Amino acid sequence: MSEAFPMDAGRQASQDWWRTKIIDMKPGEIRYSGYPIEQLIGNVSFAQMIWLMLRGELPDKRQGELLDAALMAAVDHGPQAPSIAIARMAATCGVGLNNAMASAVNVLGDVHGGAGEQAVELYQDIARRFDEGVPFDDAVAAGLANYRDLHGKFVSGFGHRFHPLDPRAPRLLTLVDQAADAGVVSGRYAAIARAVEKKLGEGREKPIPMNIDGATAVIYAELGFPAPLARGLFCLSRSVGILSHAWEQTQQGGRNKGPIPRQFLWTYDGHPQRDVPTGDPAA
Repeated sequence: MSEAFPMDAGRQASQDWWRTKIIDMKPGEIRYSGYPIEQLIGNVSFAQMIWLMLRGELPDKRQGELLDAALMAAVDHGPQAPSIAIARMAATCGVGLNNAMASAVNVLGDVHGGAGEQAVELYQDIARRFDEGVPFDDAVAAGLANYRDLHGKFVSGFGHRFHPLDPRAPRLLTLVDQAADAGVVSGRYAAIARAVEKKLGEGREKPIPMNIDGATAVIYAELGFPAPLARGLFCLSRSVGILSHAWEQTQQGGRNKGPIPRQFLWTYDGHPQRDVPTGDPAA
């Protein structure tokens, strides 16, 4: 550090206003958790960089590949997904791509976007109960009961309103199994997720299979990410689809497109037409 401007209490307080272990930067130098940017460029994938930024260390190649698979699998689900529809509608309102993306990301909440976080919480709760000595099947049942007490009957990460079987989930679980066989992950959260799936299907004609959120939650839990980061990682993933749809809609044109074609109107179930009262309504 140059001593051209001697350190004093005020200057120290200004520099300490923000404290971070993420990035160190000065003229001509950029380092992330100590790694120079010029060494990272060309040697580290985007998924590995996400890991570094969130965890402070670089993952090994197989860990990075598993994270990459989870991020890649959830990028898009078409304009029937609210976030994608909102991105396209926003693009027809004359805003920039960043505005369309922000509008879409802002609806990724507990119902649309938060399922992965809730599934990780469920898996971790079951794992904790098992580690405390509860038999595995009982831990699964107790974890599910606790989840439903908190969130209601729908269990995040299982079942899909569009797909009888989400084609993304089995492939992701295969990758987890392969990573477990190679010693990259433990495989315990994959076992827990499959046990939850089995429990949810008991006594039913049709199963309630794991969906993309349940499968990516397995990966995030296996890789040691805290549950809240599952939602943040989903936002990163879905932002790719959001950007692509906003850009496509910008190229297609269209002005002020709402959620339904203008020749169709919404259902009105309020008062029939009535006249405004004359005089003093309170009289």
